[in-house]
Amino acid sequence: MSSPLIHEIKGQAFRFLKEKIKTARLALTDVTPVQLMTEEATNENPWPPDTRSTSIIARAAFEVDEYERIIEILHHRLLKFDKGYWRASYKALILLEHLLTHGPKRVSEEFQCDIDVIEEIGQFQFIDEKGFNWGLRVRKLSERILKLLRNKDFFTEERARARNLSHAIKGFGSFNQRSSAIDERLSDLPSKIYGRCNSYYDNRQYEKYDFTSLGKKLSTANGNEREQQIHEDNDNSKLLKQENDPNSGEVTEEYHPFIDDREKRTTASLLSV
Repeated sequence: MSSPLIHEIKGQAFRFLKEKIKTARLALTDVTPVQLMTEEATNENPWPPDTRSTSIIARAAFEVDEYERIIEILHHRLLKFDKGYWRASYKALILLEHLLTHGPKRVSEEFQCDIDVIEEIGQFQFIDEKGFNWGLRVRKLSERILKLLRNKDFFTEERARARNLSHAIKGFGSFNQRSSAIDERLSDLPSKIYGRCNSYYDNRQYEKYDFTSLGKKLSTANGNEREQQIHEDNDNSKLLKQENDPNSGEVTEEYHPFIDDREKRTTASLLSV
């Protein structure tokens, strides 16, 4: 009964210690967050690097300093390939393939010296206890990377295809983000600011500004607004008829909104003279 609990406690302690080590390295050494992300993306964990991490690393590779750090880690992972510890090299191939299609063009020239190592990795054979053929997966990925490194036309075409696909996804995502961002700002602003007190705050705000009674007033005022609009339409129609009628100058003058009483009296006195 206690073994799963102990396992979970060990896992939490390991993750806590790992985060502390990462924080210490960032504070005491010249390591960068992208460098740490590259190391984590190509470690021996069974899961592959996630899309978000590979995208961040590919964008950071356009910076000179980050590029050197990323390339050094990938070279090290490929050269340390071993049949007993093959996952780091396989994940390095995944990241390398993404850099070739999304990163700087010089990545292709940088890894020309690793072609022999990549060919050796492609000969790896392994089928796990569930029957999944990892050797086949590694071989297909190695063949694709070798084709990107050797065939310049294929390299150019794949980069263009990846760029067009990224633009299409970004355009579709920006449309959804604009609509969802507005809803998020309108709906989540009080909860983000006030946290657990948002319910108390909302009640106080309703009491302060009397939103409930205001809603009732607005709902009951709809009929009055419609009735007032009808009267205004009738008055406007009368004004139009009087403006078209040459014998109704006095009436038009009385209802004109831009003439005050003094102007009316002055106009009348001048006409009488």
